[in-house]
Amino acid sequence: MIYDRTKEMEAWVDLIPEEMQKNYNRFKRVSEVLTKDPEPQVGQTPKEVIWTKNKAKLYRYQPAKAKTNKVPLLMVYALINKPYVLDLTPGKSLIEYLTDQGHDVYLLDWGTPGYEDRHMKLDDYVLDYIPRAVQKVLRTSGADEISVLGYCMGGTMTSIFAALHPELPIRNLIFLTSPFDFADLGLYTNWLDERYFNLDKMVDTLGIVPPETIDFGNKLLKPIANYVGPFVSLADHADNEEFIKGWTLLQKWVHDGIPFPGEAYRQWIGEFYQKNKLINDELVIRGHHVRLGSIKANILNIAAQHDHIATPKQVEALMDKVSSRDKTYHVMPAGHVSLLVGGGAVKRTYPTIENWLTEHSK
Repeated sequence: MIYDRTKEMEAWVDLIPEEMQKNYNRFKRVSEVLTKDPEPQVGQTPKEVIWTKNKAKLYRYQPAKAKTNKVPLLMVYALINKPYVLDLTPGKSLIEYLTDQGHDVYLLDWGTPGYEDRHMKLDDYVLDYIPRAVQKVLRTSGADEISVLGYCMGGTMTSIFAALHPELPIRNLIFLTSPFDFADLGLYTNWLDERYFNLDKMVDTLGIVPPETIDFGNKLLKPIANYVGPFVSLADHADNEEFIKGWTLLQKWVHDGIPFPGEAYRQWIGEFYQKNKLINDELVIRGHHVRLGSIKANILNIAAQHDHIATPKQVEALMDKVSSRDKTYHVMPAGHVSLLVGGGAVKRTYPTIENWLTEHSK
């Protein structure tokens, strides 16, 4: 029989100085958060599936809510992590915010690829999935034009799609922390140098790249901040339940990665990070030459000032390439993820996107 000394410990705590009691209570709460608290609920904005292809699903959000903005918005996510960061929790959800303002919002969720998807290429996503999702959104909404928002790698893929489909009625393009110029990547430049990083051997061996590999690389950019920082912050704010809620939500998303299809990864690293083909008009997708100058839609391009995954320099490079007459570039005082998550996102990022989208959807 195991003897439970919890009551004795709590009685002992009553006898120690107040500051020590606070520290003990913080430690106890941290322990509960890490070992006992249930996983937080995410992605709670009402939605319906209106189209599927392989693992991918196309969602329409708050379908019963009146849509006062006539141009629908399709969100395109990256091939890493899960897209519920765009709909993290009520009150801190970009999707909820936009639908509450009367926008007709859709999300293309790539799903979780398996080993059988190892041959999937960027060509497939850009030429087979996104165009069909756009057509489905247009038919469902009854609209004549569409807006497309891409986050991180999803924005890079969206730019390729838009460049290759000038015939589609794309009215607005919104890019959030999306890299376009890969010439100067800081530590990534060294780590992914062709002389040292055997990309083909990695893809040929693994088939699909585990999410831990991607996460490890991103965290090594700032190892102390990424590995130790979250737990120091939790300990410092262990008496703040609102902070704890946000912390657990973000940690759930950060550790909820998905595999990267091998052939798409081979292209992403080889043709973007190693050869920088997109910004130099050298990228070819299934025989089609990609020229960003073909893009003429209205553009809102947002970078995060403290982003070390897609730096402002990488993001801003798009502006000189496109042929758009109406194009806006913003740098927000945030990081790669805090641009979308937290109080700053609700106060700055969400209204910036909504105001621009409303103005450009009239």
